[in-house]
Amino acid sequence: MAGTCDERCHLLEMPAEHAIADLRVSRFVLYGDQTFPGYCLVILRDHATELFHLTPAVRTALVEDVCQGAEALQRAFRPTKVNYAVLGNQSPHIHWHLIPRHAGDP
Repeated sequence: MAGTCDERCHLLEMPAEHAIADLRVSRFVLYGDQTFPGYCLVILRDHATELFHLTPAVRTALVEDVCQGAEALQRAFRPTKVNYAVLGNQSPHIHWHLIPRHAGDP
C-alpha cells in the first residue's frame, strides 16, 4: 500500500505496560508524558500514514475506536474537554492523541 510506514514502527513497539486495550483496528495506550493525566494514544494496528489510504470500513472503525477511547477517558478522569490531535510530523504512522483537559490546566 502506498504511504505505509516502516514495519518496525516505534509506535507499535510501545512497552506492553502502556497498553490499555486492543480495539477494533487500533491499540489504546497510555502516553509516556503524563503532564496531562490520562493522556493516551489510539494507534492504528496496520502500517499506514494517511487516512485516505484506509478503506472506508477501517477508517470508520478507527473513528469508533477514538470515540471509545475518549469515552473511557471521560468516565475515568472527568475532564472539561478531551482534546484530539492527529499530526504525524515525528511519526508518520496513523495515530490520534487524546488529551483530557481540565479548567486551570496550563
